[in-house]
Amino acid sequence: MGLCQARLPKTAKPLKPELQEKLKSQVIVFVIGGPGSGKGVQCERLAAKYDFQHLGMGNLLREEAGRPTGQGRQIKDIMMKGALVPLGFVLDLLNANLLKSEEAKGFLIDGFPRELNQAKEFENVVGRPPNIVIVLDCSTETMIQRLLLRGQTGTRADDNEATVRQRLGTHYSLCEPVVAYYQQKNLLRNILGEEPEDAIFTKCCSVIDSLL
Repeated sequence: MGLCQARLPKTAKPLKPELQEKLKSQVIVFVIGGPGSGKGVQCERLAAKYDFQHLGMGNLLREEAGRPTGQGRQIKDIMMKGALVPLGFVLDLLNANLLKSEEAKGFLIDGFPRELNQAKEFENVVGRPPNIVIVLDCSTETMIQRLLLRGQTGTRADDNEATVRQRLGTHYSLCEPVVAYYQQKNLLRNILGEEPEDAIFTKCCSVIDSLL
């Protein structure tokens, strides 16, 4: 496995100053939370309401993992184990998609950052932090229940119980420093992810409205 990971970039390519400048005026919102916390659903609704671009890092990585290439197979292998894809590759992929959609009014990025190094490296490479970070707070029991239910529909290969528990274990071990980091920067907005979908959406809208 170590050999596979070594082939994927561990450090991101630096952005040219003119590209950093393009992203300075954009509204960038990170939406984080455990697998099954409802990030993707809320981001899709928010993107439609505010005409923002929704970038789901999980979806982007699964797209890469589905490519019939050596790199695609490496990414698929890492994700099926519930582990993290190397930082450099993730950040390069995110930056490419941000710059590809520079006409968007703003960005909702879900599933990033997954760990503290990703948070810090984003600021180093892009030259700025996000405007705000929404955390969808959900109990382990709720997330497991949601993921296993989703797994029954066959929409995600990594929604089996063993991988779900591995993904949650990875999330909890890495998420706490990220939350603390953004709390210190006063960028964190905590929303209870156990509530009905519409109630969560209303609270998310209040956060976005405060930026506009």
